[in-house]
Amino acid sequence: MPAPGLDLFHLGRLEEGGVLSRGASFAVISLGCARNTVDSQNIIAGLESKGGVLAPLEKADTVVINTCAFIESARKESIDAILELVALKEKGQIKKIVVAGCLSQRYGKELAAELKGVDAFTGVQALASSAPALSASLTPAHYAYVKICESCYNTCSFCIIPRIKGKFVSRPMEAVIEDIRRLNDRGVREINLIGQDVTAYGLDLYQRRALAELLGKAAQVFDGWIRLLYAHPAHITDELLAVMAAHPGICRYLDIPLQHVSESVLRRMNRPMTRADIVALVTKIRRVVPGISLRTTFIAGFPGETEKDFRALLAFLEEQPFERVGVFTYSREEGTAAYDLPGKVPAATARRRYEVLMQAQQGVAARLNARLVGQTLKVLIEEGAEGPDGGYIGRSAFDAPEVDGVVYVRTRKPLRIGEFTMVRVTGAMDYDLEGDAV
Repeated sequence: MPAPGLDLFHLGRLEEGGVLSRGASFAVISLGCARNTVDSQNIIAGLESKGGVLAPLEKADTVVINTCAFIESARKESIDAILELVALKEKGQIKKIVVAGCLSQRYGKELAAELKGVDAFTGVQALASSAPALSASLTPAHYAYVKICESCYNTCSFCIIPRIKGKFVSRPMEAVIEDIRRLNDRGVREINLIGQDVTAYGLDLYQRRALAELLGKAAQVFDGWIRLLYAHPAHITDELLAVMAAHPGICRYLDIPLQHVSESVLRRMNRPMTRADIVALVTKIRRVVPGISLRTTFIAGFPGETEKDFRALLAFLEEQPFERVGVFTYSREEGTAAYDLPGKVPAATARRRYEVLMQAQQGVAARLNARLVGQTLKVLIEEGAEGPDGGYIGRSAFDAPEVDGVVYVRTRKPLRIGEFTMVRVTGAMDYDLEGDAV
């Protein structure tokens, strides 16, 4: 299998008439998280720089599918999508298939043996020091993802990412800031700084946590919102919180995956925090950055999780309410430290715990959303709403794209997609808001 970051064209150079010949059309299918979206955009730029022509799927000669293999459900989605492409190739609707990303990085040899209809496999893309020019973006024009680091600095027992992506690496600060300047000049209104753990940014390059410095510099050159995604709680510094509190353009939003709060489960997960540490951190964040919206994720059914552990997590949801919560059932991943842990939780039990947690969080989210009624929020307009009353759909600074709620905006005046407007909140649902443009 190709090494991480191998140029797709090393599988068949253009001038030799390989996987993609000069002038041939291609399409890219991007699966998985926003980090994969950035990689897929880099693939597009790389192929175009070699003479490829981006096209819709139905008109493409070659299709590149950028896969995810983080958990079992992601692998299944990737395999199903590849099989659909193989079926299209057999019908003559596409000529060639390239499988890229985490799935082929992890299982390339096995896939090559089983999927004879695929023309080439390549692994994960190397983290580029500077972002290539794009003719097309996989996100709407008004927001963008900027990847600042790759892989993870941590060694959680359930996670396969370091095995797939190698050592943690940060992009140079100057390159990130230049990307942000360029996006600002393009009229992008929201930048999401992403990585598996953005709060470890700089530990490899600068031997220190440098996210606060990067964020402060970004706020000086960007006119819209800046949002942080995926901040490991163990690396959140006082300097980072101070920068978030000081700059109005930095969204008061932080995604801090906690995974659990039971100390016995946290130890088996190899998470370097106790429940007391977590409570202290959440308390400090809310004190230093007033009005912040916090998002987290939890894993239900981790090996050895007892009913007592689960009840402790359920109680935590009420005691330390988070505005946004995602829950996953444990996925047993070969190659992780947790793979052979004793105390496997039955799938039905894990699913029940997942459903109970999500139902509890629905009530928490509804209560927290209700507090926003009567407030006036800055909203980024994303699309026109359907229906006889017209209106628009947007997001507040408290909602990340694709994963969080929306704001339904009523107005008699036309609004511009991709621009900000002020909205007085008149109603709240479990996860969404509604209001009037002012």
